[in-house]
Amino acid sequence: MGARSGQQGRAVGGNQAGRQDGVSPSLWEGRVKALRKVQDIRWSKPGKGRRCIRALSQDLGMESTSLDDVLYRYASFRNLVDPITHDLIISLARYIHCPKPEGDALGAMEKLCRQLTYHLSPHSQWRRHRGLVKRKPQACLKAVLAGSPLDNTVDLSGIPLTSRDLERVSSYLQRCGEQVDSVELGFTGLTDDMVLQLLPALSTLPRLTTLALNGNRLTRALLRDLTDTLKDPSKFPNVTWIDLGNNVDIFSLPQPFLLSLRKRSPKQGHLPTILE
Repeated sequence: MGARSGQQGRAVGGNQAGRQDGVSPSLWEGRVKALRKVQDIRWSKPGKGRRCIRALSQDLGMESTSLDDVLYRYASFRNLVDPITHDLIISLARYIHCPKPEGDALGAMEKLCRQLTYHLSPHSQWRRHRGLVKRKPQACLKAVLAGSPLDNTVDLSGIPLTSRDLERVSSYLQRCGEQVDSVELGFTGLTDDMVLQLLPALSTLPRLTTLALNGNRLTRALLRDLTDTLKDPSKFPNVTWIDLGNNVDIFSLPQPFLLSLRKRSPKQGHLPTILE
């Protein structure tokens, strides 16, 4: 029994979703812009705030544009790829739909906006550590690939990658793969073809548990390749989760994909699989 795929989203920022060619690498910018509108509106124009939340939730793959569905039909969204984004939008929608200006409610809503903005936009180590934000992307890439993985993590998030860069990344993973537990490739401009280029190196990492591919230009066409790869027990032997949130049109994961992950990590009870 397969999970229902989310409907084709309409990009909040004016980008067209679901198309491999011509998709802006900064699709997330439109989503963050919508959140900033919500912050600016606050409770002064609740109707406009609701429309912004409605558009954002549709763009991120929620199954309905009805605010009542977003607020109350929680169970219908459990097959979303990204439960963190989902929960934050649910909470934010409640604050706008049922305003409570007393106490710290306003501060709580602004905190939710900040958390969601952080989650939907690049926040790599290069932006967190002092001085590194000013470095050029190629210098950042060279620094990561120069030594052993820091904390057993290969973190390239926020660094724009090309196909040629991926050849270097593949070589690095082949050399240091025994030490790698996590690979962060969020917000790197990856397309379906680029992930397929990297897949042979990623799938053979013996200790890899988490793979982050969020915030890129990936489409649902890639899910078949990932699902087929997971059917091979020799590929991704220890992976517990692959983050595909905040991409073009990947709103829910096929049940074969989730079931394959559950077989690899039976203790991960939160995986939204349908019992057969």
